[in-house]
Amino acid sequence: MKEMRLFVNQFGFALESLKAAWPICLGYLPLGFAFGVLAQKAGLDLLDIGLMSILVYAGSSQFIAVAMLSSTAAPLSIILTTFVVNFRHLLMSSSLAVHLHGEGRRFLSVFAYGVTDESFAVNLVKFRAGGWHRYQALAVNQISNFTWIVSTILGGYTGQFILAGSYGIDYALSAMFLCLLTFQLRGRIYLLTAIISGAAAIGLSLVVPGNGFVVMASLFGATAGFALKRYAQRKRGSYA
Repeated sequence: MKEMRLFVNQFGFALESLKAAWPICLGYLPLGFAFGVLAQKAGLDLLDIGLMSILVYAGSSQFIAVAMLSSTAAPLSIILTTFVVNFRHLLMSSSLAVHLHGEGRRFLSVFAYGVTDESFAVNLVKFRAGGWHRYQALAVNQISNFTWIVSTILGGYTGQFILAGSYGIDYALSAMFLCLLTFQLRGRIYLLTAIISGAAAIGLSLVVPGNGFVVMASLFGATAGFALKRYAQRKRGSYA
């Protein structure tokens, strides 16, 4: 009976992880396919595409890297640009860290590898709701990771038969981020933070060369959101 209960619990954990991960996988299939097509058009072979998806595993950075490769950018500029774009993972990891206290370095290393914008959004909501186990969150990361790798390789294989820009490929990445933003708008403070971050990104993009404005706008928006939340808490306290 003990083994049966353990099996049922493990099966339930796996099922919940699959339920949480399938929307991410559904979005990764066309996006990964699109990346594979673009990478193939940029001259990358299947091995290159697979290794980039495994070692980098960051959709936006991979799209940017392929675009820069197509424009024959210098290797150092590609590395620095993708590093700056991926710097937002520091903020995402900081938000998830409060739910992973006491975990060993090995688990945290494997977990950190699978953190993306999508898995971060899903796991953060689940952790806040309560009852979400760290291994369920890890399973969401790895299921999504596997889907991304497979879809990019499939896109690379069939890229020779698909014209670049077909099926809304150019808009797919932007649409995904808009959906993620919508899921995070849980109140007026979050809406104001999103507006401030967006306005800052637009303004900074006009004066800051490259993609550095993304990190700068993220830090500014996060700071503004924290200040707004503290102000709201103090205001509620004054009326108590």
